[in-house]
Amino acid sequence: MKYRIIAATAIIAGTLAACTVNNGKSSGYEELDRWAEEMVQKHLNQLGYPVNQNSHLEGFYEWYIANGLDRTVMNNAGNPFDSTSSLLSSHKFEREVLKFFAPLYGFEKDKFWGMVSSSGTDGNNHGIYFGANYLYNTTGKKPVMYVSDEAHYSNMRLADLQNLDLKLIKSDDMGRMIPEELEKDLDPSRPCLIVYAMGSTFKGAIDDQKALNAVLAKHPEMPVYRHVDAALFGGYLPFTEYAGMVDHNELNFQSIAISGHKFFGVDDPAGLFFTTKEVFDNQSKYDIPYLNRDMKMISCSRSAITPLKFWWLIQKAGYETWKQEAGQMLENTAYLKAEMDRIGWPCWVNEYSNTIFFRRPSKDTVKKYYLACNNDDRFGGELAHIVVMQHVTKECIDELIAVLEKEL
Repeated sequence: MKYRIIAATAIIAGTLAACTVNNGKSSGYEELDRWAEEMVQKHLNQLGYPVNQNSHLEGFYEWYIANGLDRTVMNNAGNPFDSTSSLLSSHKFEREVLKFFAPLYGFEKDKFWGMVSSSGTDGNNHGIYFGANYLYNTTGKKPVMYVSDEAHYSNMRLADLQNLDLKLIKSDDMGRMIPEELEKDLDPSRPCLIVYAMGSTFKGAIDDQKALNAVLAKHPEMPVYRHVDAALFGGYLPFTEYAGMVDHNELNFQSIAISGHKFFGVDDPAGLFFTTKEVFDNQSKYDIPYLNRDMKMISCSRSAITPLKFWWLIQKAGYETWKQEAGQMLENTAYLKAEMDRIGWPCWVNEYSNTIFFRRPSKDTVKKYYLACNNDDRFGGELAHIVVMQHVTKECIDELIAVLEKEL
């Protein structure tokens, strides 16, 4: 079957043991077949990057091909909530996906706008763009953007891309934006566009939004737009007792970006973006007759397949499965931390986080487990980290600990 190899990558063995392409059919291209087998053999060893290798997309590609969609070009260009385009699209399913997820982030029905994005960076791009436009269109002044120096690099690059004045706010040793440093660097004469990290790139830090909002509240004359970069932790937190940490109503942020290829298990880069209807309505208007009346987003052509994958995952997994998986991930994170402590391997973890950073092991171990590496003299220099996702089981952790014990 034409895409059997692609479908095979969604079949998970459940342990770190090497696996082969089961019943794989040759593509007729030896190089491609070797690459596919290598990907399937190695994917469960990937511990250093926040991807879910236990996806629930089994059967999706068989359904997609059996119904002829592999020969049908679709495009979700335009606003999913106001589509008048004659393009073939999956906007109907995109709307259903957005209506399922929006309440999980505290957005009320008929008071939010959203889209299925191409990645967390795409969501951040829209959050920063929408925030800058909203502040300029409502105040006549260009904002200053504030973000911690340990937040994901996309935020710094996007500030440069959008020609925004940027202030990097110093973070503490664990990677959290320091409220006193924000207060010191604030320019109350201009609107504030602040980006909160909900899981910093390497240390898995979560900015304390309540403490930072208290700093901003000291300047009631200063218009504020809050965007949450929740690409890392925005997937699992709504399914835990800490759901309030990503709640728009509770924390008063205006937009949020979440990755789809991390916790939710979409098998290529994807994401969700949400904001308020008020923010969307205060964007610069672009009347594109052949699309719709509200073409305010950055993206033009957008994937019609990704919303279908999200919709499929909602049906196949859904709230209860994701709740169980989120709890298991945090339990396994605590287990990994306890095991590293037991053998005396220096390691650290932020509260609510599934990311553990630790003294870097040998090059062979880094290579074997695809560990992400960094340097920080405050923690002894060379470091690596593990992101405990659904496929990082206790059996996997036990194997890793045995490897580390041999290096002591």
